[in-house]
Amino acid sequence: MSKLLLKTLSLTAATAALVSPALAGPTYENANGGSFTFYGHLDPSFLSVDDGVNTTSDLADNSSSNSRIGFYLRQPIGQSKFQFQFETALGLRGSADISQTNDLNAMDWDRTDIRKIDFSIAGSYGKFSFGQGSMASDGVAFTDLSGTGLPTTASVEDLASSFELTTTAGALSGISIGDAFPTFDGARLGRVRYDSMSLNGFTLSTSYGTNILTEGNDDEAYDVTVRYQNQFGDYNFDSALGVIWTDKATGADTRDISTSFSVMHSSGLNGAISYGDRDTGGNYGYIKLGYTANLFAIGSTAVSVDYYTGDDLVSVGSESESFGIGLVQNIDSANVETYLGYREYSYEDTSATTYNDLSALIFGARWSF
Repeated sequence: MSKLLLKTLSLTAATAALVSPALAGPTYENANGGSFTFYGHLDPSFLSVDDGVNTTSDLADNSSSNSRIGFYLRQPIGQSKFQFQFETALGLRGSADISQTNDLNAMDWDRTDIRKIDFSIAGSYGKFSFGQGSMASDGVAFTDLSGTGLPTTASVEDLASSFELTTTAGALSGISIGDAFPTFDGARLGRVRYDSMSLNGFTLSTSYGTNILTEGNDDEAYDVTVRYQNQFGDYNFDSALGVIWTDKATGADTRDISTSFSVMHSSGLNGAISYGDRDTGGNYGYIKLGYTANLFAIGSTAVSVDYYTGDDLVSVGSESESFGIGLVQNIDSANVETYLGYREYSYEDTSATTYNDLSALIFGARWSF
């Protein structure tokens, strides 16, 4: 039996174990209206990447939505609501970390896996947040109502970010998928943030932050975003626009503009677009078309196709293209989403070097609790 088949069977067995009844995220309430809620999800997957020379296959945590646990503490204070949130990734080997040369442990947690240590207070004045957490622009590139974000997303690099493109001569090029297929979305940092109340579907947010989890990183970032969500008849809309300024301790400062828009019709037809531009060079565009239907009693089924194109992202004159297809089957009774995704990457630049296409296949399941 091939190693590929053995690994696929192992993942199937792991998925079956996850689907079995297990822990559920409980909520506990106190006499003063406060609550404690525990939550998380596990997202094991099988990843296989063909770089045009060799194929690398391994079990991985899906970097599009890495496995994590967390909790909320909520307490009303007069007319305001106080909240504390802690959330950490589990430090499992991510699909974005695997490459032709990386020899990674199955689990290697460090403090950079902490996602949120966040205090906030909200009321009629909006919401103020303090601590490690999402900048205002985090997610502005990824509005997507398709339900297929696990295998296919505007962050097309997630499946194979650390893999290097190979040359047609069979050598590693030194250019990674992450280099050639970036998005200019916001980050999670130690920050202060303000979100306005929603006004006819519009929300304004701004934040200032710096990296407090990585030693030696003194970059500072500040951003402004506008989000819009609404429903008109049979159509649901979700959109975002953000501008991100990064003052770098070393190297050139950057200004990034990211925007995305998604629409879902009651028939299940949906679409999403995303665009990003960096003032120091490079831009990309992304489009996705999808369909969601209740084909099976266990839960909805979602399929999509997408396309990414980028210019000048590695060097002046470079061109990046990616095509992807995704399938997600929900199992409502078990809080499980099973998924299958395939993506192809192609790249060229103005040098004399030519590059092989790279393809990635992912199969997995996310269990939420």
